[in-house]
Amino acid sequence: MTALVVAGIVGLVTAAIFLGSGPGGGDAAGAQTGPGGFTYQVGEPGAGEPAPPIQLPAASGGSFDLADARGETVLLYFQEGLMCQPCWNQLTEIESHWGRFEQLGIDRIVTITTDPLGALGQKVQLEGITSTVLSDVDKQVSPAYDTLAYGMMGGSHNGHSFVVVGPEGDIVWRADYGGAPDYWMYLPVDALLNDLRAGLNGDSEGA
Repeated sequence: MTALVVAGIVGLVTAAIFLGSGPGGGDAAGAQTGPGGFTYQVGEPGAGEPAPPIQLPAASGGSFDLADARGETVLLYFQEGLMCQPCWNQLTEIESHWGRFEQLGIDRIVTITTDPLGALGQKVQLEGITSTVLSDVDKQVSPAYDTLAYGMMGGSHNGHSFVVVGPEGDIVWRADYGGAPDYWMYLPVDALLNDLRAGLNGDSEGA
C-alpha cells in the first residue's frame, strides 16, 4: 500500500511538471494543427498586438534592443535552453536553411532562453551558432510574451515558441509548439517554414 501511495504521488508530481502552468500551457483545447503537421497553440500577445520591449544581454557580447530592429522583420525563438538539445538542433537547422527564411521576408532570428549568460556563451561557441542568443535569466521578457506557459517545466523555462515581429514593431504571427497536447521541442525546418508561410499569408489562426 505504501509503495502504491508513493507511486501515486510521484505520478501526480510528474504530471504537474509535464503539463506546466499558466494560461493555455496545460490546456489542449485551443491547439491547432498547422500546414506543417505539428500542433501548436497561439498565446498572447498575438498577431496585431505591439511586441513587448526586449532589452537583454547577448551570449556573443553586447546586448540586443528590439527597438533598434524597427524596419526589420524579426523571428523571435523562445526555447527551453541548455537542457534541451533538440532546441539547439532546431536553431542550427534554421541557420543552415536561412536563405529560405529570407525568402519569406525574415531579416533575422533572435533566440531567448532563461539560462545564465556565461553558460549560454559556451553553448553558442560549442554549437557554432552565429545568430543572436539572449539571456533572460531574470525573466524580464519571457513573462511579457507569456512563453513560460507553453512548456514542460512548470513555468520556469520557455517552451518552444516562435513570434514574428514586423517592421513597425507589431506581432504578425505566433505559434507556441511547446504546450499541450504534444509539447514539441523540435520540428523539421520544412514544417516550420510551411506554418510560417501560411501565417504570414494570413492562412492560419496564428496570423
